[in-house]
Amino acid sequence: MAHIKRILMENACYHLMVRGNQKQKVFCCKDDYLVYLSLVGKFKRKYGFKLYAYCLMPNHVHLLGEISSPPALSKFMHDLSRTYTLYFNNKYEKVGHLWQGRFKSKVVVKDSYLYECIKYIEGNPVRSGLSSFVSDYDWSSYHIRVLDKEDKLLDHLGVF
Repeated sequence: MAHIKRILMENACYHLMVRGNQKQKVFCCKDDYLVYLSLVGKFKRKYGFKLYAYCLMPNHVHLLGEISSPPALSKFMHDLSRTYTLYFNNKYEKVGHLWQGRFKSKVVVKDSYLYECIKYIEGNPVRSGLSSFVSDYDWSSYHIRVLDKEDKLLDHLGVF
């Protein structure tokens, strides 16, 4: 089956999602989450990706941001997913695919829906039953964005 062409737009944000193959866990311990976030930082600098929100769930990832050159979006996600897969497979003595197919992307226009998308992403742990409160979950951008936890990974939205 042919892939549907990805929509790429200037001055737009993207809600990016990638799930573990067969919904398997892609994060098994604290170090896995930390390695993934470190790789996000590395590749966001390389490709000019501004990260506005994220949530790392045990078997999938949500990222929200914009990229300076929309055609580089696939390269950003390819490098991020490939490098993390190499780490994961090496650490857990696995082979093959870690992720289920291509990443999904949805264009998010910079308007009031952007904030709703952030709330949706950061609310994932509560909806899935992993935590009772958004503030209780360690692997989302909520702590940085709302509680002003110092971090260099998240970019400020600014005025649009």
